Amino acid sequence: MKNTHTLSQLPIKGKKVLLRVDFNVPLSPEGMITDDTRIREALPTIRYILQQGGSLILMSHLGRPKGKKDPQFSLAPCQKRLAELLGIPVLFAPDCIAPQAEKMAATLQAGQVLMLENLRFYCAEEDPDSDPTFAKKLSSLGDFYVNDAFGTAHRKHASTATIASYFPGKSAIGLLMENEVEYFDQLLTDPARPFYALLGGAKIGTKLGVLSTLVSKVDALYIGGAMAFSFLKAQGFDLGDSLVDGACLEQAKELLKCNKIHLPKDLLIADAFKADAAIKTVAVADGIPKGWQGMDIGPQTQREWHDAFQKAKTVFWNGPVGVFEFPCFAKGTEEMAKTIAALNAVTVVGGGDSVAAVNEWHLADRFSHVSTGGGASLEYIEFGHLPGIDAIQ
Repeated sequence: MKNTHTLSQLPIKGKKVLLRVDFNVPLSPEGMITDDTRIREALPTIRYILQQGGSLILMSHLGRPKGKKDPQFSLAPCQKRLAELLGIPVLFAPDCIAPQAEKMAATLQAGQVLMLENLRFYCAEEDPDSDPTFAKKLSSLGDFYVNDAFGTAHRKHASTATIASYFPGKSAIGLLMENEVEYFDQLLTDPARPFYALLGGAKIGTKLGVLSTLVSKVDALYIGGAMAFSFLKAQGFDLGDSLVDGACLEQAKELLKCNKIHLPKDLLIADAFKADAAIKTVAVADGIPKGWQGMDIGPQTQREWHDAFQKAKTVFWNGPVGVFEFPCFAKGTEEMAKTIAALNAVTVVGGGDSVAAVNEWHLADRFSHVSTGGGASLEYIEFGHLPGIDAIQ
């Protein structure tokens, strides 16, 4: 976190603070927030600024409205929930850069909070070069800029990177971002050993870079989920209709040469990708029959990995090891979550699906750190820095 300005360095009393938060929360079809973790994670920074005598203008995105105003992606539910959590009114600007937002920001008093409508209602949020005036208009609303949105810090967007250039010496990272960076810096530079990583999920293509970095830093790397199939295929196993990324096989073969990678020995397989499919357990060595596909790590793998992880002093986990949204294929992910949660070790979990799993089984308070960033946590591990943090340096 070298050379990064932190919140405590800003003289914010009597000033307006433009705070980028990540309120990209999951909503039900009826528009109700189903998990308010991201809002609650921002509370320490919000409360700190208010306690220091500042006023707050909050910016966030929600979903993918594709540059158009779309009521189903309104931040109004987040405004309502934040007001409940803070116990004070939260004003709401029905736009993020229109004259009404400017007027509301200009009249904001110390201790007041204003939330702007979804930044992604404008294309320039995700593509700052398409309209450079967007970031400039946002910047005019506040005296200081603070980025506390770790979950989007890996993106060079108007509100996460470009905007910082309008606040030379007047920008900082928030308390949540500071905490995230401290944990990931420790993983990268000084982890207690043995250091194990568990990676799951479906997308191997986007994770090859982080796999290469992790292999050089960890003592053992365990791979589950659909990612494992490309490695098993590279070893020559028959995998039936399992999801294999053929473009990654050569790189998978290269990574396997390091002898630190551990793959499932048995799998729960199904004859269709659905909750009520026929299910059986097979040894990887016996192969998966045609018409069947891998859906979860099997009981032997769960036992072996549980036993192996007892030695770990640091663990990083990203991605479920099975299709955990179907209850019959959630056992592997649940067992690994419980295994890691029970360790006497530094345990860090990152990534939307693995965090959702940890919350579902009420294990979050048993992890050392539950990261708010999936892609951001992986990119920080791969590169050691992120555009949203670099902009503030």
